[in-house]
Amino acid sequence: MDSYVYRTVLKTGKSVYTDRGSRFLGFAFTIDNKVQFKERLKAIADLHPKASHYCYAYRVGFDGLVWRCSDNGEPSGVAGKPLLGQLDSFGLSCSAVVVVRYFGGTLLGVPGLIQAYRTCGKLSIENAVLGEKSIVKSGYITYDYTQEHNVHRIIQQFNISIKGIEQGIFPRMQIEIPLYNYSQVMEAIVVIPSLQWEEND
Repeated sequence: MDSYVYRTVLKTGKSVYTDRGSRFLGFAFTIDNKVQFKERLKAIADLHPKASHYCYAYRVGFDGLVWRCSDNGEPSGVAGKPLLGQLDSFGLSCSAVVVVRYFGGTLLGVPGLIQAYRTCGKLSIENAVLGEKSIVKSGYITYDYTQEHNVHRIIQQFNISIKGIEQGIFPRMQIEIPLYNYSQVMEAIVVIPSLQWEEND
């Protein structure tokens, strides 16, 4: 894998795993940030209000350096870490896996729980569509309306994604530039009068 792409979940995967009456439901999906993960987790929890546990792991950022995992009341280390281990074994960034447990009345013990969460997480990832996405730099360009044609020419030429436009005296466009094109885009921007680039932190 080259330095311009990262591996992630392209299409959500789901799974079901049962052991001695307990039922585990797995979900693997892509996320852009921690806020988006919290929204997805809440949506899953709202769909399963009678479940006993909502365990998870995620990695955000193209390099996957920002991460978190949770056992959500299960014995320490039986759920979150095994789920994070599955994300890592598949080499995923900007991805999350959530496993919902319905308790079946029989204690599974630490080894049984580790096996259940690890297996359910793995199955949900295997059932997802995985692939590579381009690493991007995001930010805003502000320009004069007289340069609108030149702005759109650059966007088409360098495969830039438009995320939103704020209209005004000087339009402000939110964009994502593929990292492999970034230096060429900066060179093209410099020669356009009145165009300003503001990179997100």
